[in-house]
Amino acid sequence: MKILFNQKFRLTVGCVALLLASLASSYLYSQSKTKQLAQQDQSLTEQENFAPLQSQISLTSNQFVDQQTSDETIGKENAFSSQQDLLAASAPYPVVDEFKKYKFSINGSQVVTPVKLPSSKVNFNQGDLLTVLVNTRKYFQDHGSEDPDILRTGILATQGVTVADVLKTLDFMIVVLKEDIANNRATRLQDPKFINNNFRVIKWTAHNPKNKKQKQLRITKYAVFTHTGSREKNSTYNTPIYSLKENSITDKFYTRYTKQDVLSGIYEPGGREFGKVQSLAYLTRTGLEEALMQGTVLINFTDGYKAFFNVDRNNGMSYIRGLKATAQKRYWYFREVDAIKGYGYKIDAKISIKPGVTFAGDVLNIGLGKVIIIEHTKGGRKHLQMGVMADTGGAFLPNLYQLDFLAGIFKSQKEFSQNISQLPEYATAYFLVKK
Repeated sequence: MKILFNQKFRLTVGCVALLLASLASSYLYSQSKTKQLAQQDQSLTEQENFAPLQSQISLTSNQFVDQQTSDETIGKENAFSSQQDLLAASAPYPVVDEFKKYKFSINGSQVVTPVKLPSSKVNFNQGDLLTVLVNTRKYFQDHGSEDPDILRTGILATQGVTVADVLKTLDFMIVVLKEDIANNRATRLQDPKFINNNFRVIKWTAHNPKNKKQKQLRITKYAVFTHTGSREKNSTYNTPIYSLKENSITDKFYTRYTKQDVLSGIYEPGGREFGKVQSLAYLTRTGLEEALMQGTVLINFTDGYKAFFNVDRNNGMSYIRGLKATAQKRYWYFREVDAIKGYGYKIDAKISIKPGVTFAGDVLNIGLGKVIIIEHTKGGRKHLQMGVMADTGGAFLPNLYQLDFLAGIFKSQKEFSQNISQLPEYATAYFLVKK
């Protein structure tokens, strides 16, 4: 009886052991399979992270029609699905170049994070800022359907910021400035408490693939220079600026020629393309290079006439960072304009801008119309300067680590250098978005 009992006991224990081993093996297999599937899902997500944001941009682009319908449409889009906003906020942001080709992805939290603005007065000229705000807002109103690039919210999409938020920010600031100017008082937009109460403040941390230690934005400066010019070519003023004729633009012939080709005389009498473009003025070579670099030039003609000239179209050749100006192949054709001009998809649509309140930057990856405050320390005190991103340039596509500040109109590089010596080379930057 005892032997029989021992045999039954051993048999029972053996069965239990086999059952436990089977369960453990099944559990380990299940865990391994789950981990494998999770890795596959993660891989698929990484491959497809560009699609949700691209789809969101495309949807917005198709819906922007005119001022009244555009604001309503974008508002409806925001209400359409908060899940889309959450998806955009969690997805890595796909950075694109000037041809809107994908370059790399970056986690938005590495670049933009919510903060509070420091408690120092914000500096800017009230009238000039109002002008740039109004002109930028009008660009959205007048050209949104023709220029889908402005419907890109850029990396701020990872913080849930939409085009509607940008428009709401511009509208609110315009109202506040108009009220304060009408009442002859310092504007509330200079008060950090007012800003923190009414705006989301989002810090912009620089992302420079070539210098990963850079955290502050590099603040470069640009200007409009005045140059003497001649209607006719002579020994002093022998370097031309040209304008494309309307009937020549569709031909695209000008995309075949580098800056060196143009300056060799192909458009001059006897040149193989003589008559295809219009001569606007002849400058010194220094005058031309400064006009090309800055985008606008104020020419004092020898006959007494004075006018601004702004870049219109280029030859489609990329600006090469680090290459000296005279060796660049990119060449710009100009048009006469009535003011300093910033961003615009064509010359007749460009935003009129003002010095001291305008930044040029990466419109495709940051977004047109962003209101930005830069902070730097001078004499042991914090200084805050506000402006609008209403301009761009070839050096900013892509560029998540630099802004170009429009400093003013100057007669010489010496005068320009003296002015900008008071400005920072690097600064902490903040976006303002209306709550």
